Amino acid sequence: MRLESGSPIPAQTAFKSYARAETVKNVAQRLNETGTQIARGEQLEHDDEDDVSALVRVRSRDLITTTQQLAILVESGVTLAPALAAAIEEERNPTLRAVLRKVKESVEGGQDFSSAIAQFPRVFNATFVALAKAGEKTGALGSMLRRAAGYMQSEYETRSKIRSAMIYPAIMLIMSIAVTTFLLTFVLPKFVPVFESRHAKLPKITVVMLGISDFAVKYGPAVISALGGLAVAGVIFRRTKKGREWWDAFKLRVPMLGMVTKKVALSRSVRTLGTLLGSGISVLEAIELAAEIAENTVVRRAWLSIKDGLIEGRRICDCMKQHAIFPRSLVQMVAAGEETGHLDAVLERTAEFYERELETTIKTVTSLIEPVMIIVMGFVVGTIGLSLLLPIFSLSRPA
Repeated sequence: MRLESGSPIPAQTAFKSYARAETVKNVAQRLNETGTQIARGEQLEHDDEDDVSALVRVRSRDLITTTQQLAILVESGVTLAPALAAAIEEERNPTLRAVLRKVKESVEGGQDFSSAIAQFPRVFNATFVALAKAGEKTGALGSMLRRAAGYMQSEYETRSKIRSAMIYPAIMLIMSIAVTTFLLTFVLPKFVPVFESRHAKLPKITVVMLGISDFAVKYGPAVISALGGLAVAGVIFRRTKKGREWWDAFKLRVPMLGMVTKKVALSRSVRTLGTLLGSGISVLEAIELAAEIAENTVVRRAWLSIKDGLIEGRRICDCMKQHAIFPRSLVQMVAAGEETGHLDAVLERTAEFYERELETTIKTVTSLIEPVMIIVMGFVVGTIGLSLLLPIFSLSRPA
């Protein structure tokens, strides 16, 4: 809330200023403590841009671009507050602009940059905050921001590849459902009066398809409602701790999907671990953040177990051997990195390898899904068409 206040000073002049508070009384109490009195206080209209929760979400692309700009400015010798002011001036996303403005105010008030951005976890994740904190400790905030931008860019590209690969199969699935529904509920029922009026002896395939069509017309809305209810119940269950654990474990067991899910979780967590270790963050804190970024609870539990093993004095590679989720090749690479003292570089190269593998896997999976969906759709449409054509041919024959 913004409030306008005027206050007399010893020279019998007044000044106007603005303050954020819940009420005018709160502002008056704060100013009285400094020896300043309010002559008149007025509540200004709500500024939607100050309410971050009321604005559109921050796109990854916008945050990456802004972080790159900040990195360039800070590395060029510009202090943080002016760099943030320049980023605010250029930023077009209203939410990110509002967040940057609040971060700038906190920095100008003496707060650390990492603490300022930590107030907005929906915009700056734990990895970003950790990199910023490492940059402040080492005096290399600019290079840490550049590293954060590179990390987010890799994450963004991985997600984009997955989304792009799934667009065509999703469209095919929707079209298949729409065509099948149209044929069963609109086309087939129109032929029933024709067959009944001619007392035609219907082939078995036609009888079956007409039965399915009749069921779809009579009970379709109820089935859709039931499926919708199950979907809602599934979403609610998935939000529980047990539900999330079950779903994450199930995804890893599904053919093809499990392979993609595993590689996504591993590439994200390995890249996070390598980036953080290369930034000077302690291995325990880095593993904890890598576990958080993995998202899949099975992978997260494995990383946290490794952290416990490190506390007991064991090596990372020895702890990883106890978890089947980690491929043998990854364990060997980690062992080599620990022996040479270049674990961060090894992990970052491993993450790049997994991202290339992920891209290949996604292409393979989609190349398999597409023909299967075309065959299934062709079979369904062909079966419905055949169920209509057979009795029509029999009716057209002379008695």
